[in-house]
Amino acid sequence: MILKYDVIVIGGGHAGCEAACASANMGAKTCLVTMDMNKIAQMSCNPAIGGIAKGQIVREIDALGGQMGLVTDATSIQFRMLNVGKGPAVWSPRAQCDRGKFIWEWRKTIDETDNLDVWQDQADELLTEPISGSESGDIRAIGVRTIWGTEIYAKSIVITAGTFLNGLMHIGRKMVAGGRIAEPAVPHFTESITRHGVTAARMKTGTPVRIDKRSVHFEDLEVQPGETRPYQFSYMNKGGALKQLPCWTVNTNAEVHEILKSGLADSPLYNGQIQSIGPRYCPSIETKLVTFPDRDKHPLFLEPEGEDTNEMYLNGFSSSLPMDVQIEALKKMPAFRDVKVYRPGYAIEYDFFDPTQLNHSLESKIIDGLFMAGQVNGTTGYEEAGGQGTLAGINAALKAGCAASDTANKQFVLHRDEAYIGVLIDDLVTKGVDEPYRMFTSRAEYRILLRQDDADARLTEKAYELGIVKKDRYDWWLQKKQAIEEIEAFCQNFAIKPRLINSSLEALGTTPLQFGCKLSDLVNRPQLNLKNLSEVIPSLKEALDRPSNRKEEIAEAAEIRMKYKGYIERERLVADKMHRLENIRIKGRFNYEELQGLSTECRQKLLKIQPETLAQASRIPGVSPSDINVLLVLMGR
Repeated sequence: MILKYDVIVIGGGHAGCEAACASANMGAKTCLVTMDMNKIAQMSCNPAIGGIAKGQIVREIDALGGQMGLVTDATSIQFRMLNVGKGPAVWSPRAQCDRGKFIWEWRKTIDETDNLDVWQDQADELLTEPISGSESGDIRAIGVRTIWGTEIYAKSIVITAGTFLNGLMHIGRKMVAGGRIAEPAVPHFTESITRHGVTAARMKTGTPVRIDKRSVHFEDLEVQPGETRPYQFSYMNKGGALKQLPCWTVNTNAEVHEILKSGLADSPLYNGQIQSIGPRYCPSIETKLVTFPDRDKHPLFLEPEGEDTNEMYLNGFSSSLPMDVQIEALKKMPAFRDVKVYRPGYAIEYDFFDPTQLNHSLESKIIDGLFMAGQVNGTTGYEEAGGQGTLAGINAALKAGCAASDTANKQFVLHRDEAYIGVLIDDLVTKGVDEPYRMFTSRAEYRILLRQDDADARLTEKAYELGIVKKDRYDWWLQKKQAIEEIEAFCQNFAIKPRLINSSLEALGTTPLQFGCKLSDLVNRPQLNLKNLSEVIPSLKEALDRPSNRKEEIAEAAEIRMKYKGYIERERLVADKMHRLENIRIKGRFNYEELQGLSTECRQKLLKIQPETLAQASRIPGVSPSDINVLLVLMGR
């Protein structure tokens, strides 16, 4: 059987779903190939979306017309804004989701997306052909062959295979091939790609035990409630209606640690069974014990998997120790003394491809028309996968010529000062990975510009010009933008007289005025905000109530822009200076092997990465400022 499309997306995880929807919404006739239609966007590990920097990525996906924020809002059972005790540059939204309903909300989204078909099958071989007229033997991807013999052809192929490529699961000394528990691995597909010169390697990740809620003594746990304020991920005015549930916290203890240590000889991580590198920032419980031998306890978080299931997730207890060791250790915590589990934790090894062999569009430098997104690029996390999937889907559609005539066959690239997604992709293709990559706010040098509150301001207009953001979403952004500007203008023009406000200022714990000022000057004081000022200034309250939708979101965005205006402007100047280097294109202009003024390491790295611009070259590890100066001098010549 032969099928023909503009774009094929291989894999129905978070990267694949976003890529397929983005491509289809760009107008490309798209086919999503997945092994199981009933596990679309499965949350293989933690049933949560967002977190530090990850929440910003979800807001960016939404601002680009993606679906993760909408699906999360519809299936959220707890929402929290992290880091609110710090500046807004690092505020990060996070939501617990109902795992089962999350899948079916995604399935509904895909079913309702025009131009998008689903084919339930397993990719077995990448199909390629030589590019006619190429003297160097260049090839392009033209399709895939499945295990059932179906051949699917397209102009662009997006690989989002997650942990399924030669996946191998570990519990103690027992090893079982699989891409996820109870799901088969994909055994041959990697080799059909690497035979063309694409480099692959192995990584490892893991997941914790799943616990039966009915066996937990909740009186021995500390409750962790969610926010009472109705936060949402999506900038569109749609919310969920699921029951809001708490999480709980608990600590390990010395007895737990002793039992876990007794199983280290059978741990795949320490007996030589697993050779690949695991995630540094989400280590297994046995890794924590070895890395921090002096710690007498480690925090764990018990999280519900849904509003009508007894299954619970024990965050912080990821493990591949023998299952009897895992369960015996759990029983040494009072809350789990009678614990029953659905399944133990396990580790999984899988193939990934060197991301330095990709362009910033996520298209392969080696195989024309082949795009990659998600864990196959060496990342970890649903959000990182979804962000890459969105960009890969957009660029795959552009590559296939399925866009407005002025954008067809062009690339859509986000810079480091435009989005966390831009930081993520630039880090991958410029620096590569030697461990599963996870996004943090600290990775972004322009994080004051990349706040969770302004992703729509940064990205929605760009996406509308591409055609992926539809008119309703764009019109809502224009309404919100106008409302924010009106609040800012009101505060900048509204005069405050000391005799009318000083008693209220003293009550709010701030210094009274000696002279009149503008309301914006008061907003900039750390003790004051629009909410408490509106309680003593009726005109301000009236101005905040004017927007018809999302009033708190609009007020928060306006307040952040006023309070941090100086920091935002300063960081914008720094970013603009770096753009000068971004505009200096160097790819193809030098034979690096012949440039004796560069260090040996620099020449080797430049030959491998082949950076597009001088700015990208400056971010490559091993390329020093003096090397950049040499290139600048040569450019001048």
